[in-house]
Amino acid sequence: MDVDRGTVSLGEFTFECGESIPELDVAYEAYGEFTGDNAVLVCHALTGSAHVASHRQADDATSGQARAWWDDIVGPGKAIDTNDYYVVCANIPGSCYGTTGPASEHPETGEPYGTDFPAVTVSDWTEAQRGLLDELGVPALHAVVGGSVGGMNALEWARRHPDHVDRVAAIATAARVDPQCLAIDAIARRAITTDDDWNGGDYYAEDRPKPTDGLAIARQLGHVMYLSKASMEKKFGRRSAGRDAVRTFPTDPAASFFPYRDVESYLDYQAETFVDRFDANSYLYLTRAMDNYDLASGFESDAAALAAFVGESLVMSFTADWHFTVDQAEELATALRDADVATAHHVVESDHGHDAFLVEPENVGPPLRDFLAAGVDGTAITDTAEEDTDTDREFAPVHNSLFSD
Repeated sequence: MDVDRGTVSLGEFTFECGESIPELDVAYEAYGEFTGDNAVLVCHALTGSAHVASHRQADDATSGQARAWWDDIVGPGKAIDTNDYYVVCANIPGSCYGTTGPASEHPETGEPYGTDFPAVTVSDWTEAQRGLLDELGVPALHAVVGGSVGGMNALEWARRHPDHVDRVAAIATAARVDPQCLAIDAIARRAITTDDDWNGGDYYAEDRPKPTDGLAIARQLGHVMYLSKASMEKKFGRRSAGRDAVRTFPTDPAASFFPYRDVESYLDYQAETFVDRFDANSYLYLTRAMDNYDLASGFESDAAALAAFVGESLVMSFTADWHFTVDQAEELATALRDADVATAHHVVESDHGHDAFLVEPENVGPPLRDFLAAGVDGTAITDTAEEDTDTDREFAPVHNSLFSD
């Protein structure tokens, strides 16, 4: 697979908040060959990176990141086929995987930006991607595809650059985050900012400890949000962890009487691996961007925000996803239809929860492949939510409280 990877400087960049930085570098990976009308932009989720697919050129620059995060979907012969499409994935501003963010060095001071970095929005991500594509010589996109907050990024393309994209695939996402998820994200951020080692965001000196405990708890909250009750029951139940499992965090004296459970061990492992590869300030910035996003901002409604888009859209949701529910996805699909956008809402029966869009390529791939090739008339696409309005079929519960019995 042909891969072009690197970093492009967009020069001075002004963020939506009105603040500027002298230079914005955008890290990207591009796969396949551009033929003029075959470009597909893939937008990554919250802590993802430009490293969307595996390739032989992957090296130390990607080794500290999560593995190629959509390798089952992007590549030769896969759903987003790099034999047919020129696929671009760019790391978003505010992140810590090559694109300028809080951990980056300010070119005028030689010190990391820290919390002096400007507030970042999903609109800023979109404008940075537009600038990157200009540098790569890509005037317009055949499609933009994104999952989770990457789906919001894809929607923002339809809103801000409706003439630059023909098809939008918004997967496991919504027009805005609901109050329950806002609350959980707020707790996650407080876990970071109340860690003494966060030090107001100034922890980059080599002799300073990093706020790993706060970031670890934030990541654990995120993982619980990404899983469903059914998937957690199946994967962990109430089982105790193995004899070799060691508690990661300090415990109260009574803990020795009670079992260290498999689910605790899993969350501890996820936290340990995450704090080694991600920046706490970036986590603050990116969750703020996601939580602040509102498709209708500046417009009377979601439909009004999408009125200028004349392409086609695929909305995909998963029945056990309570982060972005089937109902939220149908509200988004309805807004697209109200804007006269040809739209299919494909609902996947799944117990995996929000992570389904990452771990079920067999369910995500076929409708996505057909949408890219044939639009909403793709043979693997069924507008299942719309069909079910005329039946008595019920989906699995998607609004269960995280804290319910």
